[in-house]
Amino acid sequence: MNVASPPEKLTPKDYASDQEVRWCPGCGDYAILKAMTKTLADIGASREKTVFISGIGCAARFPYYVSCYGFHTIHGRAPAIATGIKLANPELDVWVIGGDGDMLSIGGNHTLHVLRRNVDLQILLFNNEIYGLTKGQYSPTSRVGTRSPSTPLGSLDNPVSPTLFALGAGARFVARSVDTLQQHLPVVLKRAHAHKGASFVEIFQNCIVYNDAVFDEFAGKKAAPDALLWVEHGKPLVYAGGTKGLRLNRERMALEVVPVEDGKTDDLDLLVHDETNKTVAQMLLDMPFGAFPVAMGVLYCNPAPTLEGAVVEQRSKAAGRKRDLNALLSKGETWTVGTTAGAVS
Repeated sequence: MNVASPPEKLTPKDYASDQEVRWCPGCGDYAILKAMTKTLADIGASREKTVFISGIGCAARFPYYVSCYGFHTIHGRAPAIATGIKLANPELDVWVIGGDGDMLSIGGNHTLHVLRRNVDLQILLFNNEIYGLTKGQYSPTSRVGTRSPSTPLGSLDNPVSPTLFALGAGARFVARSVDTLQQHLPVVLKRAHAHKGASFVEIFQNCIVYNDAVFDEFAGKKAAPDALLWVEHGKPLVYAGGTKGLRLNRERMALEVVPVEDGKTDDLDLLVHDETNKTVAQMLLDMPFGAFPVAMGVLYCNPAPTLEGAVVEQRSKAAGRKRDLNALLSKGETWTVGTTAGAVS
């Protein structure tokens, strides 16, 4: 009698490919890659059933550096190609990698549709607020005033919020993290993987060459303790070492910051994070930085039926139905073509 041995547990190094990693020294993508290989090891991902799909840009090199299947596709079309892969084989575990330009400019429509269709994919948007691969032009997420080769006098465009875009497109899972948060980012990635349906994760990623330190005001080591709000389902929304909290001003139906003294929150009516509440998620994502913190973590998670699940069910029902081909061909209006005195009627 043969006894099957359990598969050997893989380590993060086992998920790293033998390809030379070719990002600029100091690029935030290195940290994201490290968090990803750790995540794959933690969840025990099967390399034979894992696929990474990317478009064009610095982030799009990601599939080369992970030891599994992958496609480096065309500009903006990674969500569409990933959808086709998932529909062709729902058993595959598909990750979609793209930058803010790739996914929100030429690929904005594809990102929208993959989210509203709720395809079971993990969609990671690396947001560095610039076009890095093509030498630093401003992107859809660049802030007003951003100086770049394409906006030498400063950008005049209002930037897109990737997470608000995702929420508006119908995403059922929306989260945020930062490339340097090596304790936090793998936790968010594991939550995204566990979610059944389209998971959208915005990762603030530093471009050391063309937009260095753009997130330091809230993600830098000195600023982060007071500027970041770590959201956790069922926990009060407090930050700055527990000295500040958020509550809902019911007259204005808006969030407001209140001081918290000695960690006492009982009488402050602070908001408790409910990740199934889409309205509160939108408020948290729409908070203007400065007067408010930047929310990090799983902002919204409310599962719904997936597209590939519906497609599989539809195929199964169709396969069980017997059809008469001749009856289908003659269904509806028909014409008889013949010749009478040399004419066709």
